[in-house]
Amino acid sequence: MKHTGWRKPTPGLGVAEQLAQAGERVAVPKTRAFVALKRVGAHIGLKAADMMLLDTLGAFTQSQDWAQGRRPIVWASNAYLMEQTGFSLSALKRHARRLAEIGVISFRDSPNGKRWGRRDANGRIVEAYGFDLSPLSARVEEFEELQAELQAERELCQRMKRQITVARRMIRARIEAALSDALRGPWMQFTGLFKELLDRLPRRREPSARLERLLTRFKELQERVESVYLQAIGAENSVENCGDDGLQAGRNAPEMDPREVISGPHIQSTIQLHPVTSNSRETSEIHGPAPHTPQKKPTAEKLDVSDANDRQTKATLDLSTIMQACPEFASWAQNMGGFLKSWGDLHRVAGQLRPMIGISDHTWNVAQGRMGKQVATAAFVLVFEKHSTGEIASPGGYLRGMVAKAGAGELHLERSFYGRLSEQAA
Repeated sequence: MKHTGWRKPTPGLGVAEQLAQAGERVAVPKTRAFVALKRVGAHIGLKAADMMLLDTLGAFTQSQDWAQGRRPIVWASNAYLMEQTGFSLSALKRHARRLAEIGVISFRDSPNGKRWGRRDANGRIVEAYGFDLSPLSARVEEFEELQAELQAERELCQRMKRQITVARRMIRARIEAALSDALRGPWMQFTGLFKELLDRLPRRREPSARLERLLTRFKELQERVESVYLQAIGAENSVENCGDDGLQAGRNAPEMDPREVISGPHIQSTIQLHPVTSNSRETSEIHGPAPHTPQKKPTAEKLDVSDANDRQTKATLDLSTIMQACPEFASWAQNMGGFLKSWGDLHRVAGQLRPMIGISDHTWNVAQGRMGKQVATAAFVLVFEKHSTGEIASPGGYLRGMVAKAGAGELHLERSFYGRLSEQAA
């Protein structure tokens, strides 16, 4: 590739070259380097197209290129890279520049501006100019530490979301019981405060600091409601126990444990990414039943993943379950398209991410044809998640195996998704 002019130096390119030099001094397996990057790619600003180009470059390297004292340099032509990625020349240059500015590759330019290289009889790179992937080796530990921090933050947020769920159910149960028994107390005021807090529930991923403030407010309201409720119950019992005959009037105090309070992880039936949202039942039970409206035909919010050969076995998956069970995929999906409101949105994002992990058009079309579009999409999400976490090395082969299992009636996607949820909650 000839220069149209000297490459304009920037601080980012300078840092990338320093990282390349540092990467040459360490030995890091290619798989470890790419897995570490993909787990934090969306967080550091990489887009799916950037990762697709990086995966294409990585395919040119050999395991020995990542040994200490060597550099994994790729000298593939623009024409070949454009053919593999589907990018235009301007898009190819833009994504390559982006990878360098973020600090995951470096440019190693030859004196005449062309990319070229050669290997010896043992396959070792003797001399090469092109895209240098050494910065990945230098940043593996940084990416792994960042992933650990992100995972800890995610787990903290999930824990606080469950605590918020329990607190709001406790509040609702007390207010419902108080209104039902006509107990004295500022229940309408509590109802208003409760509704305000429900309106503050985030509808997208929020940092733990904001969730912590919201949780504190829910707990404060819960303590106030509990205190007033217990005082009202005590006053009611005192009045009833003061009859002329000294006998109790026969009215028992309401059950102290609120209904539907759960101690395990709470999975809501919603199609938003990582939501902590109120449900219609809470609102209706506080404000009374909603006016009767004609019933509409329900939409297919849940995916039937029943065995094709066993129609008596019924199992469904909703988008919320899929996204919560696959946080790596959810992170990429949110970075690309925000909220996923339907299976169509999920299928669209899957189509965009598919090339990034090397699943061919043919494999994807066969999976959709034999499994159906929705089941194939759910299967892809699972494959993407496992590939991102380093559990599988060949996404295309794994998806083809799932297609074969589906044909034999042995594919049970719901077990995989709920199994991952159980591991997260453990």
